[in-house]
Amino acid sequence: MTLIQLILAISIVLNAFLLWYLISLLKKFFFISQNMSDTYLAAKAFNIFVHSMYSMESYHGEPMIQELMVRIREVMDDMEKFREIFEYTIDAELEEELDGTAEEEEA
Repeated sequence: MTLIQLILAISIVLNAFLLWYLISLLKKFFFISQNMSDTYLAAKAFNIFVHSMYSMESYHGEPMIQELMVRIREVMDDMEKFREIFEYTIDAELEEELDGTAEEEEA
């Protein structure tokens, strides 16, 4: 009987540890997800800003700004891959607002 009680006690302790570890991992995942979301939206806003600056008459055709736009697009593509993983915490309203701004700039 004591062997069964010992195994039960070890199982309870092990399950409690695993539950604590799971909660810890989920907190870290949520923190990373929120930060990735904020970073993605900041990069998207910066992309819109550079695009609008490039379309200004005094900067149109500037090779450094054109190169900057290419680099930003590459970063945005990489961040889009991560965004698909962490899409649960992205502020949808802010993203829609940025998309609307980007569409207005293109028109």
